[in-house]
Amino acid sequence: MSLNSSTTKLTIAGPAGAIECAVDAPAGEPRGVAVVCHPHPQFGGTLDNKVVQTLARAFVTLGWRCVRFNFRGIGASAGAWSEGIGEIDDALAVIAAMRAPGEPFMLGGFSFGAFVASHAAARLAIEAKPQRMVLVGPSTLKRPMANVPADSLVIHGEADDVVPLTATFDWARPQSLPVIVFPGVGHFFHGQLGLLKNTIVQELRPRMPL
Repeated sequence: MSLNSSTTKLTIAGPAGAIECAVDAPAGEPRGVAVVCHPHPQFGGTLDNKVVQTLARAFVTLGWRCVRFNFRGIGASAGAWSEGIGEIDDALAVIAAMRAPGEPFMLGGFSFGAFVASHAAARLAIEAKPQRMVLVGPSTLKRPMANVPADSLVIHGEADDVVPLTATFDWARPQSLPVIVFPGVGHFFHGQLGLLKNTIVQELRPRMPL
């Protein structure tokens, strides 16, 4: 599924073989590259997930080239489920392949993808860290999320029945990390994807790099 006519599909070399990527470009010269990680591959998560596409639309609206990708064993990506460890390696491979040296960079993820993004960011060198992180419905209940920078954008649904809001509060509290809560909204943000996109755009736009 394409976000617009400029969506392109390509593959890069990953640690378990080819990784399938979808790249969405803004109308003008990109500000940089944003990489978005999809939800749990064993529960239907792919790069075409609606929340992942919403994240991509927000980044493209802000002028960023956005890369979505399928974890190993999903779609045209080679390999098999690797308990989250290999999937973090996949994300790092995509970042390394799709980001030009010194290019401004943002990192996002939904659910399991937010777990992957948190650990991928933690493993990047200081000079290679993302400028901002966007974590939607992060998987904070069953997996040990890494700590993230204080300016990370965290969004969670009040009525999330997959990852309880309390679990994300428990992860965020020791970091003094604010969480934006969508009242009455579930894990997949049904009926609220437009609001999700607009919130991401509004929250990132005031602090965009020049």
